[in-house]
Amino acid sequence: MNLQTPILVVDDDPGLRSLIATFLAEHGYPVRAVANVQEMREQIARFQPHLVILDVMMPGEDGLSAARRLASENGPAVIMLSALGTDTDRIIGLEVGADDYLAKPCNPRELLARVRAVLRRRQSAAAAPAGGYHFAGWHLEPARRELRTPDGRFVNLSDGEFSLLRTFVEHPQRVLSRNQLLDYARGQDSSEVYDRAIDSQVSRLRRKIHDCGHGELIRTVRNEGYMLLPPVVRG
Repeated sequence: MNLQTPILVVDDDPGLRSLIATFLAEHGYPVRAVANVQEMREQIARFQPHLVILDVMMPGEDGLSAARRLASENGPAVIMLSALGTDTDRIIGLEVGADDYLAKPCNPRELLARVRAVLRRRQSAAAAPAGGYHFAGWHLEPARRELRTPDGRFVNLSDGEFSLLRTFVEHPQRVLSRNQLLDYARGQDSSEVYDRAIDSQVSRLRRKIHDCGHGELIRTVRNEGYMLLPPVVRG
């Protein structure tokens, strides 16, 4: 049993909600299922899930708003599940902080693979070296999912921005293509490439660094990708 990896399913469709919850439970995950965001918040407080499978279109607060709030609170990992399956919809889901985005109807086995991939990435972050990474005075602490400026201020990052920055600090002073960034940050289990999502997240990450009053850390290398400029020290 995956006793340490509880999962919460949030979907207003009772049939689909039950189907997903039952399938994941059959594969050893403790699962609870609720119909809306209000119930989700109550269950997060009680059940403390490591992962939330979150529908986008629900009555009341929608899934995108809920995912954005969870990311801002450094909450559990999120996989968006939605009937809206265009590239633009997926990009928006990733930009608000979701770890992954899967269109309905989906194969339960593909959902299971995405669940395992997201949980592996979270576990990998928790197992990062003590003390984290230091670069140009900045400090990234993966275990706590915290970024601090050279003058000690905390910078709030979405899950996507955090994964992207961690990829840069693990591969400093190297040009990384969009495909490499996607593979490193989201795992090779991701079946589609969202170049625009990577570009958008790099832009948002740069803006947050710039807003803190610091210069260029991430450079665009034309026709090739992006590179973290300063050297990185671990520990």
